[in-house]
Amino acid sequence: MRLRCWAGTAAAIALLANTAAAQQVYSGLSHQLDVTIPRLDADPVIDGQLDEPAWQQAARLTGFSQYSPTDGVPAADSTDVLVWYSATAIYFGVKAYEAHGAVHGTLANRDNIFADDNIQIYLSTFHDGRQATLFAVNPLGVQADGALVESGKSSGGTFGPAAATGGREPVDLSPDYVFQSKGEITAWGYEVEVRIPFKSLRYQAAAVQDWGLDIERDVQHDGTTATWAPARRAASSFLAQSGTLDGLTDIHRGLVMDLNPEVTGRRDGSLDPATNAYGYRNEGPDLGGNLRWGVTNNLTLNATVTPDFSQVESDAGQIVFDPRQALYFPEKRPFFLDGLEFFQSPFQLVYTRQIVQPVAAVKLTGKAAGTNIGVIAAVDGADNGLVPGHNPVFGIVRAQRDIGAGSKIGVVLTDRTDGPDLNQVGAVDGRFTFAKVYSAQFQVGMSHTLQDGVASDGPIWYGRFTRAGHTIGLQSSFTGISDRFATGSGFIGRTGVAEAFLDPSYSVYGKAGGALQRATLDVVLDRTWQYQHLIQGLGRQDDKLHLNLNAVLKGGWTVGGGYFWESFGYDSSLFANYRLLVPNGGGVDTVAYTGQAHISNGEYVVTLATPTFRHFDANVLWLQGHDENYPEWASGDLILLQAGIDWRPNDKLRIGATYYWQRVKRPSDRSIVNVGRIPRLTFEYQVSRPFFVRLVGQYVQNETDSLRDNSRTELPVYLLQPGGSLLRAGPQKTDLFHVDALLSYQPGPGTVVYAGYGSNQIEPVGFKFQDFQRLNDAFFVKVSYLFRM
Repeated sequence: MRLRCWAGTAAAIALLANTAAAQQVYSGLSHQLDVTIPRLDADPVIDGQLDEPAWQQAARLTGFSQYSPTDGVPAADSTDVLVWYSATAIYFGVKAYEAHGAVHGTLANRDNIFADDNIQIYLSTFHDGRQATLFAVNPLGVQADGALVESGKSSGGTFGPAAATGGREPVDLSPDYVFQSKGEITAWGYEVEVRIPFKSLRYQAAAVQDWGLDIERDVQHDGTTATWAPARRAASSFLAQSGTLDGLTDIHRGLVMDLNPEVTGRRDGSLDPATNAYGYRNEGPDLGGNLRWGVTNNLTLNATVTPDFSQVESDAGQIVFDPRQALYFPEKRPFFLDGLEFFQSPFQLVYTRQIVQPVAAVKLTGKAAGTNIGVIAAVDGADNGLVPGHNPVFGIVRAQRDIGAGSKIGVVLTDRTDGPDLNQVGAVDGRFTFAKVYSAQFQVGMSHTLQDGVASDGPIWYGRFTRAGHTIGLQSSFTGISDRFATGSGFIGRTGVAEAFLDPSYSVYGKAGGALQRATLDVVLDRTWQYQHLIQGLGRQDDKLHLNLNAVLKGGWTVGGGYFWESFGYDSSLFANYRLLVPNGGGVDTVAYTGQAHISNGEYVVTLATPTFRHFDANVLWLQGHDENYPEWASGDLILLQAGIDWRPNDKLRIGATYYWQRVKRPSDRSIVNVGRIPRLTFEYQVSRPFFVRLVGQYVQNETDSLRDNSRTELPVYLLQPGGSLLRAGPQKTDLFHVDALLSYQPGPGTVVYAGYGSNQIEPVGFKFQDFQRLNDAFFVKVSYLFRM
């Protein structure tokens, strides 16, 4: 990287003094948050050096204050942000001064800059205090972007670094926007130049516009976050505390027409179980593409035909903590990611991975007349339907209407038709904020399902109340999901349950410069019923009492700990095919498996996370105690370890390693019931800003002992087969090794060249890395180009 010294000559000082005199200065600490920025006819070169005349006339934002870990105090490092706009773009120039530590900046991949120092620009182009577009850059100008739509989510009721740091809701980094940026590290800090075209934004149709604005600066050497607009953590909304860009006029988005054709080819290999022979088949080359049209300043239409939805990296392995809960995997496909924030709701009633491989799809997203709108229509491939020979057809509508200063009400309608079968869901939801720190949220809905000529209907409901206090906080919710509720277009992890949740918290703050920055104690009360038992007034299934203590220490260290008291009730549906052969005189009786009525648990957890040092950061979680032995529905002794480290030996190479390990033993004889291990190693090398190389290796090992009735008779467990026969529940073992390799050239969103390889292999003895047998593998090439008209 190149260091550029700050000129200290008398002439340079005089130039800076004249520039300051010509600029309008707005101090966040002085609450000068209504900003008028100049409109200039200029088109500077985006080179990371703020030396063009336009920057001398820009408005200057200064006076940042700390937001995390403690809010309301002046930031330790000063930051100046210069802002102006032309007819076609808005420009930001940042001078981030650093007198207390080293600047962290690497040549990272897109959206992977948050281990570096970074500047985050939140533009609320609809000025509604509810949603904003994020444009972020690190000291070298590497980009990240996304959308923040405030919905009342928070990190309470948990443990670890996320609970310790807390604060605003997380940003969805899925969307990619076209903008230009360049930066460089200097002797006094770093300097960044950003140009955001109006083509990349949705905004109001008014001739004169006011936009919400806040700037966030993350400093890694001390683990602090500062904002230009003084933001309090004790608030129901982060965005509602933003400043304002006043009186933007005569801005031109122009024709927004993005054409993104793509060509893909694949060569898939697989093992034929019948012949044990390995063979390959070619797919493609296939031609597809996406179209994005800005119908108006605030509405965008997307269309796709035979798109390539190849995964360039496998979904990360997950350990199953509760087999009653389905695993969730996030969306990664570009067509669905654009505007995905418009489909959010308290229940995830829109889960676009239900549309597996569409033949064609269209999508309309945007905001009009104070209403967020999202519409999807798609025809999926026939291989993905529930009824053979029929293409699933999806229709999805999501709308949210702004009410008052920070509240909204919305509706979700989904329809999935598979030939004669169908699933329809309708729901109404709302969020209301009041007295700055309180918010309330609800959603109620109903599903109608017709399958094999049989109709069923089921309700869902959700209510939440939150107090985001500086010292005393509260989160509470009450949720119900009928066992008759079904969604063919969304994701519900577990149906047939109702849950009451209460989480009061108390925070204390240390002195400036002291070892303790902030500590939060919270007490979680969580009760779960089977849905029909709640309706009938019967007893609860699960009870939980969790004590959590999380702290942020000087320099960005986070530590946490907790103790959990729990009681879990027997769920007969999990063991419906379990049988025991019970001796009866000279013979045996086949009896159903019942298990204990309740299992009581007690376990502790500790967490530790380092600051984001210049070259590495790490985290670890350790949980140990009595927990459910789910395979046998008996008490078990559980040990759980999660650990991760990211190593950045230079500004181009990143090496990440994670390790998940879970072991359950029987308390009666200390034998192992189940053990799971998932190590994952990632190498990433950024050859240049657009050229990226990645190698991922992941090993999934899972071993389960022969099952027995450990809680009562110690008799072996048999599994009832479809034909009525019984099969001994013997030992099970999986040793799967997955490899992904990717070469990527991506000069900007939409323009990419990918060449990749992925394979799954198994071996007879785990972690020997020998005698592998391939299950499947694939080579793929993808080329796409973004034509922006």
